Amino acid sequence: MRWLKIPKSSGVRICLAAAGWLAVIAALHFYLNAPSRTGKLVRMGYMPVVTNLAAPLVDYVTRSDKVHFEAVKFSSFSDMGQAFRSGAIQAAFIIAPLAIRLFEQGVPLKVVYIGNRNESTLVVRAGLKIDSASDLAGKTIAVPIFYSGHFLALRRYMREHHLGKNAINIVQVPPPDMPAALASAQIDGYFVGEPFASEAIASGIGKRFLNVESIWPKFICNVLIVREELICAHPRWVRRLVAMAVGSGLWAQTHEDEAIKIVSSYWGMEPRVIEYTFSHPPGRFRFDLFVPVAAEFNQIASEMRTDNLLRANINVGAMVEDRFASAARRYFAGPVDKLSSIRWSPGKGPRMQAAQK
Repeated sequence: MRWLKIPKSSGVRICLAAAGWLAVIAALHFYLNAPSRTGKLVRMGYMPVVTNLAAPLVDYVTRSDKVHFEAVKFSSFSDMGQAFRSGAIQAAFIIAPLAIRLFEQGVPLKVVYIGNRNESTLVVRAGLKIDSASDLAGKTIAVPIFYSGHFLALRRYMREHHLGKNAINIVQVPPPDMPAALASAQIDGYFVGEPFASEAIASGIGKRFLNVESIWPKFICNVLIVREELICAHPRWVRRLVAMAVGSGLWAQTHEDEAIKIVSSYWGMEPRVIEYTFSHPPGRFRFDLFVPVAAEFNQIASEMRTDNLLRANINVGAMVEDRFASAARRYFAGPVDKLSSIRWSPGKGPRMQAAQK
C-alpha cells in the first residue's frame, strides 16, 4: 500500500496539517474503542519485554487521568510497525532498527526515549554442545525480525569470530513463540529481549550462551517512537509520556515486587518467570541511559548498511528528538534509590509526580 508523505513546508503548516490528521485519528479511536471515556486517549504499541517495562506501568497509572496512555500488546514487531505506519497507534515501544527502517520509508516519527539496556540474551537448547562461536556453525538461530538489534548483534558476533555469512541459519520467529520453537527442536537457539530467554532457562529447555552487552556495550533494544503530528499538536502529552516512562523504570528498580505484579497481568506471564529474569543475574538491567543520542543511531544504521538492511543514505540523526528525555533526566537527577518524586499509592500504583508538570 502506498502512504501519503508530508510535503516539505513551513513548521507551522506541518503542525496544522498534522494536528488535523491527529484529530481525525483521535475521533475515530474514541468512537470505535472508547465510547464511555470522557478523557483523551493515546495508544502505544508494545511487546511484553523488559525494555518495554514502561508501557504497562504508564497505562496502569493513567487509566483515570485526563489523558490515558493505553498500552496495546502486539505479538510481533512487524505488526506493530504496520499499526504505527497506519496511525492506528500514535506511539510505539519498538525495536530500534525497525524504527530506522520506518523512518527511511518516510513515516513521520521521532525517537523520544530509549528503554533499558542490557536485557537481551542468546540462549541455546539444553543438551546441545554449543559452548563456543564455532559450535554455532550449522545451527538455526532465531531473531525477532531481521530489522532488529539482535540480528545485527549476531552478525557482528559472527564477523568477530570469523564465521562465514551463511555459517548460521538465521530465521525470524516472534518472541512469544520462541520458547516453544526451542522446546520442539524447530530451532537450536534464539536471541531476544528478556523475559523470553529466561523463560527457556528457568524451565530447563535452554541455557544461556551470551548476554548482548558482552558483544555490544550499551546495546539498544527498543526505543519509544511517537508520530510527529502528536508532538506538533500535543507536546505536553509527549513530555508527560516520556517523563512517566523514565520515572516508571527508575521506580521499578526500587519497587521490583510491585512492578512485577503489575506487568505480569499485562504480559500474561507467570510472575515467577519475571522474578527469575530480574534476579539472574541481579542488577543487570540499566534504566538510566534513556536519552536518545544521534551517534548511537548512526552506529545502528552503519550496522544495517553492512548487512544490506538500509539502502538510502538518510540522516538518521534527524529522527532523534532528545528534548523530552533530557528534561526528564534533569528532573530525576540524583541517586536512583533516593528518588522522592516517585511514591507508591495503594491500589493505584506508581505515581510519577514529574508526569504532572
